[in-house]
Amino acid sequence: MERTPELGEFLRTRRARLSPREAGLTDYGGRRRVAGLRREELARLAGISVGYYTRLEQGTGGARASDAVLDALARVLRLDATERGHLYGLARPERRAARAAEPPECAPEQLRPSVRNMIESLGDVPALVLGRFVDVLAWNRAGHALLAGHLPFDAPQHGGDGSGGPPARPNMARMMFLDPHTRALYPDRPAKCRDTVGDLRLIAGRWPDAPRLTGLIAELRRESGEFRELWAAHPVRTCATHTRVYRHPAVGPLTLTDELLTLPDDPGQRVVIYHAEPGSPSAGALRLLMAAAADGPVTVPPRRT
Repeated sequence: MERTPELGEFLRTRRARLSPREAGLTDYGGRRRVAGLRREELARLAGISVGYYTRLEQGTGGARASDAVLDALARVLRLDATERGHLYGLARPERRAARAAEPPECAPEQLRPSVRNMIESLGDVPALVLGRFVDVLAWNRAGHALLAGHLPFDAPQHGGDGSGGPPARPNMARMMFLDPHTRALYPDRPAKCRDTVGDLRLIAGRWPDAPRLTGLIAELRRESGEFRELWAAHPVRTCATHTRVYRHPAVGPLTLTDELLTLPDDPGQRVVIYHAEPGSPSAGALRLLMAAAADGPVTVPPRRT
């Protein structure tokens, strides 16, 4: 039987966050040895045996879980739509045969020239292309100036994995947790970090055995206590759109909305476009940034967080 340890970890974190009172159980007070619901409490509320639920948490029963069981667990645990989809994905991991049409997990990603041309045609609208494991495959001049003026513009053209060969491409998760320039760009850094980890969790559910992804996660767990703590909490988030405040070292604060667009013909790849409210101070600051970028790379001194 195929083991699914990620399923057990996800279930444990979700029952730990739900109190007996929230689940409709009588709380008789006293000290409880576990946070949130006990296994037997969750099993009873979901209408399944304790032994069966224990096997699910141990990662050995997910492949046989029926829709009714998964629906009951999602209901009791009060999962939102994203979490419910993640639960189904973890309980029923795709077989490699079902992913035969997708590129090999360890193969270098290729960016279609038409996609590169598209983001370059956006001109002063910042844009970039993310790969399956949030590597930056390309950015236009505006996107580079907004997010990574301290890096070479051609950095996404590197194809190495950072293990002693060619230089690695910029990776948005690695930059968020390990690059002081990137971390200083977000005044609400905790929210951005949670979103980053939530996105990685969804990606890991899709490609659980990809060496590039497992290596990235191992690196971040080793190098960042903040990442370790968030990863253990197992957040899952769709990252389709956000409105965030940025604190750019060259032009000051900006409030921008980003839109993530999936590329159906390129599994896992997404285009990210950033825009400001027309006529707003942020739109003016973005124009100033683009004017500065037109004169050459927008570089700044190292920053500490």
